Amino acid sequence: MESLGHDSGGIELFPERGNDLQMEGDKNNKPDDTKLIRLAQVEKDTELEGILRKFPPPNYYLHAFYYIWFGNPKFDGKYVHWDHLQLPHWDSKVAQGYPQGRHIPPDDIGSNFYPSLGAYSSKDPSVLQAHMQQLRTAAIGVIAVSWYPPDSKDDNGEPLDDIVPLLLEVAHKYHIKVAFHIEPYKGRDEVNMYTNVKYIIDKYGEHPAFFKYQTNNGKLLPLFYVYDSYLMNSEQWAKLLKHTESGSIRDTPYDAIFIALLVEEKHKRDILTAGFDGLYTYFATNGFSYGSTQRNWASIKSFCEDNNLIFIPSVGPGYIDTSIRPWNFQNTRNRINGKYYETSLSAALETKPDFISITSFNEWHEGTQIETAIPKKGQVVYLDYLPNRPTIYLEITRKWAAIFGGERRKWQE
Repeated sequence: MESLGHDSGGIELFPERGNDLQMEGDKNNKPDDTKLIRLAQVEKDTELEGILRKFPPPNYYLHAFYYIWFGNPKFDGKYVHWDHLQLPHWDSKVAQGYPQGRHIPPDDIGSNFYPSLGAYSSKDPSVLQAHMQQLRTAAIGVIAVSWYPPDSKDDNGEPLDDIVPLLLEVAHKYHIKVAFHIEPYKGRDEVNMYTNVKYIIDKYGEHPAFFKYQTNNGKLLPLFYVYDSYLMNSEQWAKLLKHTESGSIRDTPYDAIFIALLVEEKHKRDILTAGFDGLYTYFATNGFSYGSTQRNWASIKSFCEDNNLIFIPSVGPGYIDTSIRPWNFQNTRNRINGKYYETSLSAALETKPDFISITSFNEWHEGTQIETAIPKKGQVVYLDYLPNRPTIYLEITRKWAAIFGGERRKWQE
């Protein structure tokens, strides 16, 4: 425990370090500069602690999918992702009936809703801070950040890995943990998956905001969500994930909890034979896939229990992606002023899941965001959260985070 040393200038939290700073100040004949800096930091930290006390406690079993692929001219030299393409339908005859081309931000963005923060950049520290405050308002403990290797990017974006250090720093201030949601980067296979997991753990694994989970056998391990895991066959995954394989990541310093995406029913067996530790369902559209159909969750959960797999159902507030897939209206799910979200959260809770994942905090293109949105008038017509407040989906999340926390304690008694 640090002792508090007093002098004429205020409180020194780290006396030894303070003396070094003081000596340096004396040399420059500016003895008060360092003291002022230190005092300012103490005040800043005290102010932050005051802010944090106003939030509900974070639930570390509630994970939100989080995207850092947004950019704007101020921070990135151009708009990134907000200018998303309107994707053509695969049938050229159908495609002719729908608009194509790019959106033109800031008034015309690739989303059916408009963010309170405008067409923001994921590199903007004030945006990250606002996001952490929203996440804490919602009592979310973990964000699963969409991740590509440093030399990769998605079709509409730029490389993202250089944003992660700042994200971890800001998340840590708000006591939020960061897990990684590994995207299907080009050429993904079992060999470069090992390399990339090693890269993430070597680079970020010691950061206090890096999410680790204590397994049943007492090991503290990172958790990775693997998006579109079915694109690789189970034999390939087994080389990485089975203890018996020579190139396995198991029982190495890079072992982790690997969560596969369940889309079709047959993927259950594949996930098991591949050596994954669990599964998640991602899609916020009830009925879109076998995995995202809520009436299937009870049987998926019992399959997981029988095979010692972690079950992580994914819930969302609604779905609409017609700003980027104008022809995809059949997958739209109306938010019904929060009823769709509450029904989904209730369905997830009924299965007594290990974790619940939220699709999403800010996937604006697919209209699954719980981030605050505002009404916007102009040439482009946007949906909004009226008659509710911009924070409605954060408030619903907070309510269910508390219910989930209470239920979890009961299940463990």
